[in-house]
Amino acid sequence: MPLVRIALRRGKPAPYLAALRNGIYLAMRETFNVPENDRFILVSQHDPDEFDYDPGYLGIARSDDLVIVQIACNNTRTVEQKQALYKRMAEVLAEDPGLRPEDLFINLLETAKENWSFGNGIAQYA
Repeated sequence: MPLVRIALRRGKPAPYLAALRNGIYLAMRETFNVPENDRFILVSQHDPDEFDYDPGYLGIARSDDLVIVQIACNNTRTVEQKQALYKRMAEVLAEDPGLRPEDLFINLLETAKENWSFGNGIAQYA
């Protein structure tokens, strides 16, 4: 049931965006117990004046290739699962599309199961 939002600067080609979506989904399947076909991913591209970040916060050297991934999910994962997700996502995206680990920013928004409706006006997990 994760809802994934990917934000990056405008200009990457369609195969790059597909690799981001596919890699994030793969990492979630491998580390976060995400069921097959539970895939809801939004990509937002921004002009430079709409994408503001600190290139050196916490001593991490970020570039204009920064990708911000925000995942809304149930509040049921352990710290170890979260750490595994972060690590695996960095590994997969380094392979394809070649994203530097320094340019991957991940944020989880955890919520209770009853806060989701996947359609038909029903809270399927409540």
